[in-house]
Amino acid sequence: MGLVKSMAKEMIKEIGNKSREFYEFVLPPMDMYLDNEKLTLLIDLPGFLKKDIKLSLDGNVLSIQACKEITNEKNHNIICNQRPNIIDKKIRLPIDLGDEVSSAKYEHGVLTITIPVKKHGKDISIE
Repeated sequence: MGLVKSMAKEMIKEIGNKSREFYEFVLPPMDMYLDNEKLTLLIDLPGFLKKDIKLSLDGNVLSIQACKEITNEKNHNIICNQRPNIIDKKIRLPIDLGDEVSSAKYEHGVLTITIPVKKHGKDISIE
């Protein structure tokens, strides 16, 4: 019976590792809102520290990289390990970016990025 329990435990651990790899590929979940003046992104990054998150903007591509410090697994009896340790995501933004600096805030596991929208031309008033 011990062999079956050991095999089941290893199988569950391997499923957890594969799940974590999947989540690292598809995450983070994100909402994006556009109004006349700004693009706002809300990105879920729970479990990461602010210092572990790096953002960069190149043209209209936003890069999000986050990496957690991995605790020594030998000191734990891990049964399942699905939470992502690494996020490396590139997001193509649907706008021309303004010259102003974007702002970012990380609070309660949610990263909020605000990017000013570049206006094209001038409004013409009709008389």
